[in-house]
Amino acid sequence: MSETVENVTGSDSRPSTPWHLWVVGIIATLWNSGGALDYTMTQTRNTSYMSSFTQEQLDYFYAFPAWADAAWALGVWGAFIGSLLLLLRSRYAIIAFGLSLLGLLGSSIYQMTTDMPASLSTPGIWIFTVVIWLSIILLIWYARMMTTKGVLR
Repeated sequence: MSETVENVTGSDSRPSTPWHLWVVGIIATLWNSGGALDYTMTQTRNTSYMSSFTQEQLDYFYAFPAWADAAWALGVWGAFIGSLLLLLRSRYAIIAFGLSLLGLLGSSIYQMTTDMPASLSTPGIWIFTVVIWLSIILLIWYARMMTTKGVLR
């Protein structure tokens, strides 16, 4: 049951927004806002937020090289902006999610090639990293599917 809405000139039809776009978009925005908050609080060295970390963990986070910080920023903000663009029905969500994936790749390379404190190299941390990978891959797939169907423009 796909409805179309004509624009003012009547020459273009556009599928109506499916209900699942709102569900996916809202959940993605909430999920990715957590990453944006974590990035912001870590970069600003917010004392209250960072107080739950050990000194060894803080030293690790604050010693990131510029390229790793840039990759982390690209991953986090690409995903957050992609989520907002998805809600705005913009095909540019795919680009934002793609940039996020590149940032995630850079962050993961740094994470796997550096000496992380043992407290940050737990099964839980690695499972969380896999969940992040799956979420961005699924968001890219979903945005492509919605673009192909003409929902995102």
